[in-house]
Amino acid sequence: MGEQYIAMSNEQSSLWHDERERLQFAELVNVFYAREIPALTENATAEQLPRALLSLPYYVERAARDIVQGSVPLQLDSQNGTWLSPQKAQPKWQMDVCNHYFSRYGTVGLVVPVMLSHKGLTRIVIDTIDQVRDNMIHCNQHGWFDCSGQSQKGVSTIMFKPAKALMVAACCGHQWQYSKAIGPRVLSLREMLLASMINWKNVRIIKKRPR
Repeated sequence: MGEQYIAMSNEQSSLWHDERERLQFAELVNVFYAREIPALTENATAEQLPRALLSLPYYVERAARDIVQGSVPLQLDSQNGTWLSPQKAQPKWQMDVCNHYFSRYGTVGLVVPVMLSHKGLTRIVIDTIDQVRDNMIHCNQHGWFDCSGQSQKGVSTIMFKPAKALMVAACCGHQWQYSKAIGPRVLSLREMLLASMINWKNVRIIKKRPR
């Protein structure tokens, strides 16, 4: 991982097209470090922390590079490490729509929107499918769902059929309190990386990796 980080750093001078991109990259790297280091020290165990800190430069630079080079077609606030978009009404889950889609097109590697609700607070997050079997879908962070989008954890977690409006809401941190829009939340570095994995030209299919 250390050699990979050094190689990336040595390539930075030839990576950007103009000064604006270099400035955005620097701003994003700074804000991601400021955001992630306190989170790691608070949540990681003593054994996990050294490894997490060692790998952090790679993931910080990767996220910043992907964002600046246009993998996410949203208005960027590089000083705060966020994307901006007008907030719409809280989305409604449609069981039949989800079941029709996921029973046919649920695929490992697909980025999907998940709605989380707790004590009147609702937000949309993104996750990835990592297992599909027996008409069940497993997401990397939020566990098992049936094809209608119902979580095995309970009604407070629901998977939606991918739609661009939902992906935008998730990436911009939109949230609602008792169905009324409130200020956006800040995304984790993991979520920022996941956003670059979305196939923004067609969010319902997996993004092809460049060869």
